[in-house]
Amino acid sequence: MSMLAVFNQKGGVGKTTTAFNLAAAMRRDNVHPLMIDLDPQCHLTMLSGAQTQLGTSLYGFYKGEKYLTDLIQQLPNGLNLIPSHIELCKIDMLLGKETKIATKLKHAIHDEMLATPDMPIIMDCCPMLGVLSVNAIVASERVLVPVAADFLSYQGAVQLTNTLQGLEAVLKRPIKRRYVLTRFNERRKFVKDIIGKLQDTFGDDLCQTRIHESASLAEALACGKDVFSYNPASRAAKDYANLFDELVSSGFLPIGD
Repeated sequence: MSMLAVFNQKGGVGKTTTAFNLAAAMRRDNVHPLMIDLDPQCHLTMLSGAQTQLGTSLYGFYKGEKYLTDLIQQLPNGLNLIPSHIELCKIDMLLGKETKIATKLKHAIHDEMLATPDMPIIMDCCPMLGVLSVNAIVASERVLVPVAADFLSYQGAVQLTNTLQGLEAVLKRPIKRRYVLTRFNERRKFVKDIIGKLQDTFGDDLCQTRIHESASLAEALACGKDVFSYNPASRAAKDYANLFDELVSSGFLPIGD
């Protein structure tokens, strides 16, 4: 099975875009993933064009009113989604002090037998370390960190590494992770310096694939489509196909296991 949390504590780095298009890359390769939107901003839900109300969103699961399987929606592009809702922003306040809250999502995925070899799970996390993001990291054991090609994003990635190392100490196990460079434009100043810093800091955990800035990617998002549906011949589609292939070939995503 394969479960992946897409997480960064810094916003604006292409987190949701990466979760959405990586899932689409899987579907293009005849894999049918389940996306879970754990971000109260609901960007993945809105981007997917999903219909959601409070009781039919992930909020219903955390309030104990729904099973995860009750909430799955099949999207027109063949992907599956459990949608978010803005009320999820209250989960930390409502449930943050509950015992074993960190494992709630993990146990539900196991108990409802959602973690199957033919349905990988991609979790789009909110850009803060709270109940929802911890649930995703504990459940998945793998984290993909999108990092935009600028100095502040690099600093944010370093801070996130410290955060994950702290979680490893609490969980008493390693958290597998990969960092992927997004919004890449080789014509910008200092890009080579940023790449050098990322390579020095993260070594083999830095993906070789780079997600370039792309008009097709921006246009696809504006239309509520993944890049493969919008323009399968685009550079952005090639980038996300390459990212999926790299994550699988390196063993980071054990698709089919």
